[in-house]
Amino acid sequence: MDPLLVNAKKEEEEEEEQEEKKIRWEKLKKVALMAAPMVVVNISQYLIQATSTMIVGHKSEISLAGIALASSIANVTGFSLLFGLAGALETLCGQAFGARQYEKLGSYTFTSIISLLIICFPISLLWIFVKNILLLFHQDPEISEIASVYCLWLIPALFGYAVLQSFIRYFQTQSLIFPMLFSSFTVLCFHIPVCWVLVYTLGLGTKGAALSISISYWLNAGFLWFFMRHSQLCKGKRVLISMEAFAHMRIFFSLAIPSAMMISLEWSAFEIMILISGVLPNSKLETSVITMCLVTSSVHYNFVASIGAATSTNVANEIGAGNSVAAKLSTSVAMIIAVCESLVTSSSLLFASHVWGYAYSNEPEVISYAAEITPFLCMSMVMDSMSGALNGVVRGSGKQNIGAYVNIAAFYIVGIPTGLLFCFVFDFKVKGLWIGIISGCTTQTLTLLLITTLIDWTSEVVKARDKRRLMDGPIVA
Repeated sequence: MDPLLVNAKKEEEEEEEQEEKKIRWEKLKKVALMAAPMVVVNISQYLIQATSTMIVGHKSEISLAGIALASSIANVTGFSLLFGLAGALETLCGQAFGARQYEKLGSYTFTSIISLLIICFPISLLWIFVKNILLLFHQDPEISEIASVYCLWLIPALFGYAVLQSFIRYFQTQSLIFPMLFSSFTVLCFHIPVCWVLVYTLGLGTKGAALSISISYWLNAGFLWFFMRHSQLCKGKRVLISMEAFAHMRIFFSLAIPSAMMISLEWSAFEIMILISGVLPNSKLETSVITMCLVTSSVHYNFVASIGAATSTNVANEIGAGNSVAAKLSTSVAMIIAVCESLVTSSSLLFASHVWGYAYSNEPEVISYAAEITPFLCMSMVMDSMSGALNGVVRGSGKQNIGAYVNIAAFYIVGIPTGLLFCFVFDFKVKGLWIGIISGCTTQTLTLLLITTLIDWTSEVVKARDKRRLMDGPIVA
């Protein structure tokens, strides 16, 4: 072969390698710069419920168990469902933004708001009868009463959460993080003293904790609506009442239903473990400790969900813009960040194994039991980190249906049966239940990693382009 051709080919390969490194570095900065403030957004929003649990938990052990059980029911049947349904916007708005179809952002978001609010009504009806449902599953009557009161007063929060999650996806897919950062942190600072006043000063107890969450969710949604209506950054993309939104419901639910299944199936698996802990001997202790682990794990997951949100936005934007290479690199960069984060966080928690329990309870027995389960909790956090980033890829590429099937297999064929085996057969109790969670998370992570590795990104770009042409006509150049 001609030496000149060989050298030319070698130089071309080196240029391509340099270009790929440049794109990867740009993606690393972009994902990190978006994920960092999203951590504050997600943690602030999550702490609205978590701080309410902590504040009521310090009142008594029975109150902690009751509000924890209520939170489990509310998350499984309500909040996780709405969170998952709103995930359809990560595909729709994300790819529309990448394709510069800005006028569709407001229309898709209004579709989400209307759809989620409709879903809230049957959920509210279910929450009214929570006590009867819990007693049917042989839960402690006193704990069931507290849980019932909490869910009843939490109904207004459900509607506020529906509006809030739709606006969050609207801003997220445009990488407009500052409005969410400001509103979420401000509302959290407002929520903590208000919750304390309602619970202790006014003596409302469990009712006050639920009421404070409702106020905070609606206030957060109101801040984001105000910014959307008046900021020049949202010009041409505002969420307006329009009949066109109803025309999008079919495509919205085609993504929203598997997205909701994907999220709800995972959250439900965790909450089922809490329900199972309620039938163990000394159920108050077992339920309290596994709830503390679940809340801590969920706080950590919000760190990874931030990486997932940044990944979803970048993947969807790049697919919409037709950049298959950049979409692929966004995935690899997100995984690197997630692995580094998991190692730092799990190591820190392991070092503080005898301390972190005081955030939830002052009971020595509870603190000691929490320290015993900490190594298991750390292992699940490592898996959560990677699966959180991979879930972002799934949502950004519109593969929510695959994610739903993966979660069914991971948690209901592997995770829960393994947890039951170790809990009751090997008598590991709560440790056994958490081993089941670890096995489910591991299965989920490895399966999603395999699926992501096999994605043909060029094909995904073509599919997305053809779908937009079919739905909306020619793409804006």
